[in-house]
Amino acid sequence: MRGAILYAPGDVRFEERADPKILKPTDAVIRTVATCVCGSDLWDYRGINPVEQPTPFGHEYVGIVEEIGADVATLQVGQFVVGSFFASDNTCPNCRNGYQTNCLHREFVGAEGCQAERIRIPLADGTLVATPTRPAAEHIASLLACSDVMGTGWYAAVAAQVQRGDTVAVVGDGAVGLCAVIAAKEVGAERVIAMSRHASRQELARGFGATDIVAERGEEGAARIKELTGGIGADRVLECVGNSESMRQALHSTRPGGNIGFVGVPHDVGIDGQELFFSHVALRGGPAPVREFLPDLIDMVLSGRIDPGRVFDLELPLAEVAEGYKAMDERRAIKTLLRP
Repeated sequence: MRGAILYAPGDVRFEERADPKILKPTDAVIRTVATCVCGSDLWDYRGINPVEQPTPFGHEYVGIVEEIGADVATLQVGQFVVGSFFASDNTCPNCRNGYQTNCLHREFVGAEGCQAERIRIPLADGTLVATPTRPAAEHIASLLACSDVMGTGWYAAVAAQVQRGDTVAVVGDGAVGLCAVIAAKEVGAERVIAMSRHASRQELARGFGATDIVAERGEEGAARIKELTGGIGADRVLECVGNSESMRQALHSTRPGGNIGFVGVPHDVGIDGQELFFSHVALRGGPAPVREFLPDLIDMVLSGRIDPGRVFDLELPLAEVAEGYKAMDERRAIKTLLRP
């Protein structure tokens, strides 16, 4: 079997790796139909997160079940499945409360690298969701998006408690931010303001339901949001980047009594306690419990209600994974889809 291995910043290789095997009776092994490069992978690719040894990479996937462990009860060999980046049993108290990424028995699926031809999935019954039938080719990209970026964008809206009729601002125009636009619109926001400086991403945001575009960043961006909202700020802000500037921009764009849903993996983010205290803004975020939303998201994709696969603007053979990373790093691509 072959897969992607990150050796050092900027050094991704497609190499032979050991075939995945059933290690526990709750495991499954799937043959990858599609995988992709995530914006969060770029933290390691750029050397912002340390890379201390050759590391298999990737955590987004859809595929066909090839093997199941003796205790797997809800899946069958041959089914097409979508899964989350965290394995969960989906039965513990945290899972039942809707936070499968905090499952008491969670495992990071990406630990063995999903940018590969085959993948071992721990806790398969609680992690994987099978589609009713083998999906049509045109749905593959959108189902793949559900394994992370669409689920994460959806959680941003849920965490911010977006309500029907709200004005929502989205900070970040990567794949998660664009999917957050879809989510805000689907949940019922009346006005969705996408913050983006890039024409192609602005166009996609409008196609997903954005009513307004703000190209300014930082304090200028926050001031523009307030200008568009009568000097008050947005009801809900979805922070989809994860750095200090984006969080400040989100906080300063939110009205008193409003909410921020933050789903960008934080890097050097600090919030002044006094400022937060007097802002009357509520914060909720974290790693998205994608498994909670997968059944509904899959239904929305298969019914044609949403099409998040449009965030993939570059498709390559898995063997060319290094170019997929490079294109995203250089902002020549929003998100790269890889097919074995």
